[in-house]
Amino acid sequence: MAPNLCGDYRSDVDLTYLRENPDTIDRLLEHQRIRTTTVHVGVGGRAERLTLDDGTNLFAKTREDAPDDFFRVEAQCLDWLREAKATLIPEVIAATTNTLLLPWIEPADPTAPVAEKFGRDLAALHQAGASSFGAPWPGYIGSLTQDNTPAEQWAPFYAEQRCRPYVRQARDAGLFTREECAEVDQLLDRVPALAGPAEPPSRLHGDLWSGNVHYAADGHVWLIDAAAHGGHRETDLAQLTVFGAPFLDRIIAAYNEVSPLADGWRDRLPLHELQLLLVNAVLFGATYAARALNNVRALA
Repeated sequence: MAPNLCGDYRSDVDLTYLRENPDTIDRLLEHQRIRTTTVHVGVGGRAERLTLDDGTNLFAKTREDAPDDFFRVEAQCLDWLREAKATLIPEVIAATTNTLLLPWIEPADPTAPVAEKFGRDLAALHQAGASSFGAPWPGYIGSLTQDNTPAEQWAPFYAEQRCRPYVRQARDAGLFTREECAEVDQLLDRVPALAGPAEPPSRLHGDLWSGNVHYAADGHVWLIDAAAHGGHRETDLAQLTVFGAPFLDRIIAAYNEVSPLADGWRDRLPLHELQLLLVNAVLFGATYAARALNNVRALA
């Protein structure tokens, strides 16, 4: 039987029960009251499929060492993106200290028509906008913190809050020499000159590498693992290029139909890719530090 917060028991655990008692999830998982199937175990924790007593499948992310607000912040990010009526964002079933619970997404192979729909939907999400660059909640990207202090101008926000902290962390980890750090710093000093036409803050997913883009059997693309904030829309698009995305050209073309990109956006991709490469350098090491330096030198 499943314990609830009042200390008594019930014979089944279904979706209604979890919606009404979200704070019981961690205890139910600890006591193996919900059937689980491990999907992935990585640096950021564990991903599992949960099968409830009524046959409902859910997606659970768990991380025992997570900061107290880690999953609640991610839930806040997803809810903020959903406020834009974005069809790309799954509903948050519950968020606790150790767990985030979402609907289960049955996967499907990417197709060009769905990729094009994704491009149009992403443009609509960005157009919903934000009140400033940054966000009024604490920032995380992967397992790292990021500074979401609201800012009025994109260039200093990107240089000082999205890139320099990870340059310092990479340096401290021995991934950059003093001379290489100087190269990156000089590039970041030039962000205002490289930024292109000024744009208002867009409503960004913020960690839009291809692994967070899920093609589903329902004919939709769903986005997970958001690091949402107000930012430059070219950053989301550039993140799709870091590891490649199926039908990327079709995604961009469809995006452009809804919200045309400013001239020169392709030339700015190395700049907008830089943050994600620096984050991955801190998390995963030298390969990404080298890629970040290649981007810096391409912009020199």
